Formats: sequence, structure tokens, C-alpha cells
Amino acid sequence: MTDYDALNNVLAFASVLAVFVMALVQLVKNSVNLPRNIVPAVGLVIGLLVGAVAYPFTDMNLILRLWAGGLAGLSATGLFELAFNKRSGSTRDD
Repeated sequence: MTDYDALNNVLAFASVLAVFVMALVQLVKNSVNLPRNIVPAVGLVIGLLVGAVAYPFTDMNLILRLWAGGLAGLSATGLFELAFNKRSGSTRDD
């Protein structure tokens, strides 16, 4: 497997995992009272765990699955914030 093929596999697998990770992050957010600033870290940890236990679904080695899970965890948090949390205003209040 070339590096290009490995990267394609990681990104494709991360895209699939992101849906499951986003659902699990929302479950944790609704179940446990968490500060908002640690939600991305929770998403990263959940993504790493889901990537690690997804060995029956792919022939990728553990490192590649962890990369895919980490990317899925970080992107799932960002995707949910982008899609469902409409925020007005700007980043600076001048």
C-alpha cells in the first residue's frame, strides 16, 4: 500500500466514523454536564476509541485507524457546531 492509498483509506474511514462519533459526542453532552471548552477533547477521545475498536470493519493497521478516529472526532465536533449552533456577531467586539 502506498502512502497515497493509506491517506485515502484514512480519510474515507474518517468520513464514515464521523457520523458515529458525532452521535456519541452528543450522547455524552446530553448525559453529562461538561464545560463547552472540553467538548473537542471529548470528541477526540471518543474518535480514538471508536477508531481503535473498529478493527473488524477494515484491514487498516492500528495507527491508521487511530488517525481516522482522531480526525473523525475533531471533525464531528466541528460539523455539529457548524450545522446546529447558529451564532451571530463577530469574533471581536470593537
